[in-house]
Amino acid sequence: MRWALVKICLAVTTMVVVAFAVPLGLVIREMASDRAFSDAERQAAAIGPTLSITADREQLTRAVMSTEAGAQGRVTVHVPGDGTRAALEIGRSRATDGEIAATRELGRESVAKVPGGSALMTPFALRSGKTAIVEVFVPEDEVGSGVTTAWIMLAGVGVALVAGSIAVADRLGARMTRPAARLASAAHELGEGRLDVRVPESGPAELEQAAVAFNSMADQLLQLLANERELAADLSHRLRTPLTVLRLNTASLGGDPAADQTRAAVDQLEHEVDMIIRTAREARPQATAAAAPVAGCDAAMVIRERMEFWSALAEDEGRGVRVAGIDRPVHVPVARADLVAALDALFGNVFRHTPEGTAFSVDVHGGGYSVIVLVSDAGPGIDDPEAALTRGNSGARSGSTGLGLDIVRRLAEDTGGDVRIGRSVLGGAEIRIRIQLGGRRSGQGQRRHRGSGRRGRRAVAGTVPGRSRSGRH
Repeated sequence: MRWALVKICLAVTTMVVVAFAVPLGLVIREMASDRAFSDAERQAAAIGPTLSITADREQLTRAVMSTEAGAQGRVTVHVPGDGTRAALEIGRSRATDGEIAATRELGRESVAKVPGGSALMTPFALRSGKTAIVEVFVPEDEVGSGVTTAWIMLAGVGVALVAGSIAVADRLGARMTRPAARLASAAHELGEGRLDVRVPESGPAELEQAAVAFNSMADQLLQLLANERELAADLSHRLRTPLTVLRLNTASLGGDPAADQTRAAVDQLEHEVDMIIRTAREARPQATAAAAPVAGCDAAMVIRERMEFWSALAEDEGRGVRVAGIDRPVHVPVARADLVAALDALFGNVFRHTPEGTAFSVDVHGGGYSVIVLVSDAGPGIDDPEAALTRGNSGARSGSTGLGLDIVRRLAEDTGGDVRIGRSVLGGAEIRIRIQLGGRRSGQGQRRHRGSGRRGRRAVAGTVPGRSRSGRH
C-alpha cells in the first residue's frame, strides 16, 4: 500500500506539473518573440521621422546607423523612385522584392520568414506621397532569447515538486502502513497462540479503531479461554466423587487378576483427572501457545507396557495378539502420556468394535525420518475412514465420544506425520500412524485442529462397554 500511494502521488504530481509547466513555457516563448519584434518596431520607428522630411541617402544613412540594429547591419531602408530621382536602398535587404511590394501595397506592418530569422517590414509615407519600407532583420536566437533558460528552470521546479511529493507520500504511506503491518503481525502471533500480544492504538483513525477492536478481541479471547479452563477443571473435579466410590468398591473385589486390572484402571483414570485439573488451572496467558519441544519417549517400551495391560483382557476374550518391532528402542518426539493415550484409544477401539476372539497385531517400523506404527485386526473393518477421523463423529454408538482416532491423528500431525486407515492383511482394519522424527514440518495440523486443545489427547479409552461394527472412533 505504501508504494501504491507513492505511485499515485507521482502520477498526480507529474500531471499537474505538465499541465502548468508546458503552457507556461509556451507563454514564455511567445513573450520572448513579442519582445524581439517590439524592439524591432522601435528600431524602425526611430527612422520614421527622418523619412517624413527627407529622402537624402546621406541623412538616411546617418539615421540608420544611429540605431542599434542599424549599427549591426540589420536595418534596410527601401525608398521608391519618382520622376526626379531613382529608387534608393540603404543596407542589405533580406526580404524579396515581392514581399516588399506586398507590404507597400497593404500599407501595414508585416513579417516575412527569411534565412536565419524573420524580417519585420514597416511602411512609412513620404512627402512625395510614395511609401518607403523600413526592413528590420530579427535573428532567430533573439526571438528565442531566454526561452531555454526558462524551460530549464521550469523543469527543475517540476522535478523538485515531484520529488517533494514523493517524499511526502512516502512519509504518509509509512504512517499508514506501519500500524497496518503491526496489526497484521499481531494477528499472526495471535494465530500462533501468543494470547498476550497487543498492538499500539495509534495511527490513522480507521487503523486506530482496528487496533482497539483487535486488543478488545484478544482480551475477550483470553477471558474465554480462562473461563474454559475453569469449566474444564470444575467438570473434571466432579469426577472425583464417582472415582472415590469406584476405589472403595475395588477394595472389596479380592486379589484376582481382574480385580487388579480394575484397580489399576481406576488409578490411571484418577491420575488423568488430576492432570486435567492441573493443566486447566494453569492461568498463564501463553497456555495455548505453540508447544515447546518435548523430550520424547521410547515407543517400543511404551507399547510393551500397554500390551501387558491389554493382553490380559485379550486372553480372557480369546484374542490372538502379535507384536513386532519392539525388540530395540524406538525414540519418538512424543510425550509418553500422549503416546499412552493414543495407544489406549486404538486398542480400546479393537476391543470395543470387534467380536470376541478377533485377533490383532501391532507392528513398529523405524526409518531414517519417521516411525510407522501399524495396528491391525481381523474384524469387520471400517466402512468410512474419513468419517472415522472426524472429531466428535460418534454416530449412534452408545458410550462413544468420537474422539479416539482424532486423538491419534492429532498426535501424528503435531510431529508433521499423519494417520491412514486401510485394509489389513488380517482382513480387518489397519491404522497406520506415521510419526515424523525431524519435528513438525509445518503448522498445518496444529492450525487445523487448534480449537480442540490438548485436553483431547489425554482422554484414554476406558473399559469396554460394548461393540459396534458400524465404525470406530
